[in-house]
Amino acid sequence: MNALLYSPPFIFCLFFFGFLLTSRLLHKYANKEKPGERALAPYACGQRDVENYVNPNYSQYFTYAFIFTVVHILILVVATAPKDVQIMPIAYIISGMLAILIAFKR
Repeated sequence: MNALLYSPPFIFCLFFFGFLLTSRLLHKYANKEKPGERALAPYACGQRDVENYVNPNYSQYFTYAFIFTVVHILILVVATAPKDVQIMPIAYIISGMLAILIAFKR
C-alpha cells in the first residue's frame, strides 16, 4: 500500500486534483472587471514608448554566468560524490577546468 501512496503518478494526481479543487473554490474571488484600454498595449519594462526601447547587451556577462554555473555544479558534484567513486569527481574537475579555459579563450 505504501508503494502505491508514494508512487509518482499517484502523487501527481493528488496534487493535480488538489490544485483543481483549490482553483474552483477560489474562482469566486477572481477579478471579473473588463480590462482597461491599455491592457493589450505593448509594455517593455515600464517604458510605454516601445519604438525607442533600449535593449542592453549582456554578452560580456554571459562568460561569467557560465563560469559561475560550471563551478557551482562542479562543487556540488565533488562534495556529494561517494567515497568509493574517485573517477567521477576527477572527471568533473577536469571537464570544469576545460570549460573555464574555453570560456576565457574568447
